Amino acid sequence: MAAPTDPAPNAAERLIAFTIGGSYWLWLVGGLYLAGPLLGWALAIMAARACYLAPVLPEAERPAPLPIQIWAWLLGMAAMLVILLVAHAEFSLGSAQTVKSAAGWAKGWALLGLFPFAGYVLPIRLSALARAVCRLSLQTMILMPLLLAAPFIHLPSILWVSPLKVLGGASDEFFAVVLYTIDPEIGTPRWQFFAPWSPAAGMVAMIHFLIAREERSAPWRWTGYTASVLMALLSQSRMALVALAIVIPLAAIAGRLAKAHTWFTLAPLTLVAGWLLPQLAALSEQASSSFNGARASSSRVRATLGRIAVERWQHEAYWFGHGIVERGPHLVEYMPIGSHHSWYGLLYVKGLLGVIALGIPMVLSLVGCVAAAAGGRHGRLALSMILTYWLYSFGENLEVLVYISWPALLALGIALRLQRSKGASGEAGEALQ
Repeated sequence: MAAPTDPAPNAAERLIAFTIGGSYWLWLVGGLYLAGPLLGWALAIMAARACYLAPVLPEAERPAPLPIQIWAWLLGMAAMLVILLVAHAEFSLGSAQTVKSAAGWAKGWALLGLFPFAGYVLPIRLSALARAVCRLSLQTMILMPLLLAAPFIHLPSILWVSPLKVLGGASDEFFAVVLYTIDPEIGTPRWQFFAPWSPAAGMVAMIHFLIAREERSAPWRWTGYTASVLMALLSQSRMALVALAIVIPLAAIAGRLAKAHTWFTLAPLTLVAGWLLPQLAALSEQASSSFNGARASSSRVRATLGRIAVERWQHEAYWFGHGIVERGPHLVEYMPIGSHHSWYGLLYVKGLLGVIALGIPMVLSLVGCVAAAAGGRHGRLALSMILTYWLYSFGENLEVLVYISWPALLALGIALRLQRSKGASGEAGEALQ
């Protein structure tokens, strides 16, 4: 009997594979920053069309009702636009700046709701997403010798800045073709691949590693693993290494919480941990000091940016924020206030209501994914993605990097759909992946 073959990719899967597979080509021409938002809105329109036509479709083809987590993302990100408009009106920022900021919302915050929505509604197979990521990993492996050799054969660090930056409205970092950078503290090269900076490459590496675990072909899967780990190491991202060590074990433990032996195992461990709490606290403090000390100047700048953001939020724009990003003083190397931290950045730009608009979908997704993790591997994948987003929310601005981190949001929606299908019809949901 012939082995079953996967069905032909649908339109959404072809768009996804084309965008992921073309990452390096788009990076070379400066189009990667624009491709992510275009893909997100295209998939969202396709998903909205499917929901609109659902009543006339056969029952088997109708999209499932949206769960509370997806609704929370959509409504929360819509609230971000309302908050933006109110803040611009309060500070009289003018119509030109308002239009520019609304376009920025469409390329950033809006995508945090659109990608999970599209992943949940559209019949996108997890295997198609995983294969696209692994194919990109192969490209990374092919380019690795050139990227590694670049600083030692004295190739320029920055090849060029794409003229497409006039369409993006962001800084040059998002449109520059950078082969490597030199760490100013220790003088060694760091690589950022197609990301705007090295820690962002670490975030991408973490997401791709988790998605590659869903690849069914061992050679492709290990290609994804190898490229992701190399990206994390070469980016020298502390957060990526912490994420690799924390997210997978936490998701695995959460997936076994419904089993009695897990609680029998955790009970004595919890008791021992209680006895050793002072020592564990000291170790935690030492680890935190070592983490911050690995790049002392970077940690100092991050902490100062956070303090400035909180102080100005409390005294100047409590509910709706300042509406726009502002650069800090020389003390923080003129970096944007609240950058390197989603929550501080939200407080400064969108106030307390902005924090609530992001916090509600993040918390609901975390709680829902912990429950889903006990139901199977798709739930554990969803949990891994939201844990990664939680972790990076304390080190990056999520909306700024959504144009390259969107596979995590898409995988979150797909995994929630597959887990629901499996729960509703047993193992039949496996066929949808």
